[in-house]
Amino acid sequence: MTIETQVENHDPSSSTKPSLGELTRAFFQIGVLSFGGATAQIAMMHQLAVDDRRWLDDARFLRALNLCMLLPGPEAQQLATYIGWRLHGIRGGLISGILFVLPGAVLMLGLSLLYSLGSGIGIIDGLFFGIKAAVLAVVAQAVIKLSKRALKTRAFVALAAAAFAAFAFLNVPFPVVIIAAAVAGILLARNDPASFTEVPANPLPAAARWRATGWAVAGGLAAWWLPVGIAALVLGGGHVVVQLALFFSKLAILSFGGAYALLAWLADEAVIKGWVTTREMIAGLGLAETTPGPTILVTQFVGFIGGWKEPGLLSPVASAITAATLTTWVTFAPSFLWIFAGAPWLDDLLRNRTLAGALQGITAAVVGAISWLALWFVLNTIFRHAGFAHFGAMRVPSVSLADLDPVALALALLALVLTFVLKRSMLQVIGVCALLGMLAKLGGLA
Repeated sequence: MTIETQVENHDPSSSTKPSLGELTRAFFQIGVLSFGGATAQIAMMHQLAVDDRRWLDDARFLRALNLCMLLPGPEAQQLATYIGWRLHGIRGGLISGILFVLPGAVLMLGLSLLYSLGSGIGIIDGLFFGIKAAVLAVVAQAVIKLSKRALKTRAFVALAAAAFAAFAFLNVPFPVVIIAAAVAGILLARNDPASFTEVPANPLPAAARWRATGWAVAGGLAAWWLPVGIAALVLGGGHVVVQLALFFSKLAILSFGGAYALLAWLADEAVIKGWVTTREMIAGLGLAETTPGPTILVTQFVGFIGGWKEPGLLSPVASAITAATLTTWVTFAPSFLWIFAGAPWLDDLLRNRTLAGALQGITAAVVGAISWLALWFVLNTIFRHAGFAHFGAMRVPSVSLADLDPVALALALLALVLTFVLKRSMLQVIGVCALLGMLAKLGGLA
């Protein structure tokens, strides 16, 4: 008996297990329509898998979501992978996880090419000018939603504030802040045992779980690193394509808290390395918000622009497409590894108070990271130039009122009103701002 069969025998929803074809059609539809970020995508999967088709019961779905929140990388894509694994083993997980990402990745590739080829064309520049202003509302909404979920006590509010200060004023490396937050979360959680929910014991034999995990680790590591190795052999280890693959592999291991947590680190590192400017980073986030699939597809845009700028012996287009493809691969391949290796241990992991406490601490630090990201995006959107004033080991964001861009400020305020007052969808907000940005550019106002 396979481990997948053993799992299904303990799953009350197994009587409604879909065929492989039905699973494929369902997740292709989700991949095409999954606008609105992780929250909307998770709600869509809950509606499909629990409410409408009863492939999983609600408790199993929520425990799987908790596991994905513990893992680095995009939790919505990991949840899609888990659902497919639960229903059809490795094949099902690959189908659901890939189809969740693929439509958005293809569209993002096309938009990245349009961005690069259209630079200097008024209507294209205006489109992205408006999108960058709308992104401020996107990030502000993310800060508010995550704060409500993560900052339940004053201790975690203080932890978020400390993380913000570490990023904004001390430029502490992202991994250091995350590790410190995890330790603080463990210590805080030990004083609050009532905050943990009991999880049923795992019904699977330990030997079967270890066997499944061993195969998943071996196969996952090989799939993850083989394309990187081939690129290094063909292009050389110093080529930007290989450097991007190595960098985003590191981010895939350390990016707890979803796409916005990763952006706080990525925005610093990618700009320092010269792959993108801060304004290009904001534009990439805007594109990721207007396409289906995970917001973390912004990494593909960074890979594309980095490959375009440093093509080496390749043409700019070939280098950019190769870099974008490999960046997407190393961003999402580890998530399949985490799910296939960790899913058999789901219940055991969630009963571990230490892990749960670490997650709470990391999530609080992520609020601080996104808050800093929001501030930095504001400065780089409504001012034509933003920098830092340094005082020893400290730095303070610095701008000049002479650099204020009134059109960008007006568009950003409009985006905030549309989002928080008129309650318009994010796609509508970005569409309105993009249209007004084009009109402003064509009219010579921006």
